[in-house]
Amino acid sequence: MKGIVTNVQRFSIHDGPGIRTTVFLKGCNLRCFWCHNPETLAPKPELQLFLDRCIGCGVCFTRCPHQCHEMVDGKRVFHREKCDGCGLCAETCYAEALVLVGEEKTVEQVVEEVLRDKPFYDNSGGGITLSGGEPLLQFDFSYAVLEQCRAKGIHTAIETAANLPWERIAAILPVVDLVMMDIKMMDSKLHKECTGVPNERILENALKLGQQPQPLIVRTPIVPGVNDTAGQVAEIAAFVKQLPNLMYYELLPFHPMATSKYDSLDIDYRARDLKRPPKEQMDALTEVARQEGITARHG
Repeated sequence: MKGIVTNVQRFSIHDGPGIRTTVFLKGCNLRCFWCHNPETLAPKPELQLFLDRCIGCGVCFTRCPHQCHEMVDGKRVFHREKCDGCGLCAETCYAEALVLVGEEKTVEQVVEEVLRDKPFYDNSGGGITLSGGEPLLQFDFSYAVLEQCRAKGIHTAIETAANLPWERIAAILPVVDLVMMDIKMMDSKLHKECTGVPNERILENALKLGQQPQPLIVRTPIVPGVNDTAGQVAEIAAFVKQLPNLMYYELLPFHPMATSKYDSLDIDYRARDLKRPPKEQMDALTEVARQEGITARHG
């Protein structure tokens, strides 16, 4: 069995307890305009072009079987609509201006890589976290990876937007030790404007996840001008207070470091001019959440 993986990030400390290996899978059914990982949105491998790295050697012109690369009036042009993600041009790009994002890996390859750091997991209470994108869109692959890791005594976690049928989420829980999910805002109309989907199903799934034996971490990315007010955070905190298995509620500050990723994929970045919320604001919003009587912190 194979899945499409964008990155295997070792020694991660922000995706669950302890030292972890975070496996990022490709494909997402939300389109949050501030997304920090746009390379995980599409479900198939795709080519990133970092123009600032290009040295103009022209080797990629000869390697591409579909003539996706050419010079027009002295300007380098990439015809993305012709690209099938074969990656031949990226293999010969000496400057790494062309990068194929999304690699087909077997379950065994991923598990083998995760197992390299098992002593660190054992000593720190860490493990593997499946992220994305939305890892449950590659359900069979995700299940098999988590099942094999659990059989090796490794703690397992998933990061999900929970925008799936409950049956799909429930089916993964037998091989999951910890669930991390986003609740971005309570207003469904605003949620659809910002992410492309309403949030009724997400909130319904949150209430069901709250009744499960697995501990639950709820996260909210704080995006300037979107959900960065005390009232909005208080509303979410009041909702998550209902979840009996809540481990803690975490606020994650927006950061503007994804600009080059969007440019490399020719995706319009609507959050390009937004600034990271200052620590003082994050402290204040975290205190608002704590006033609801829950454990809260910010990244």
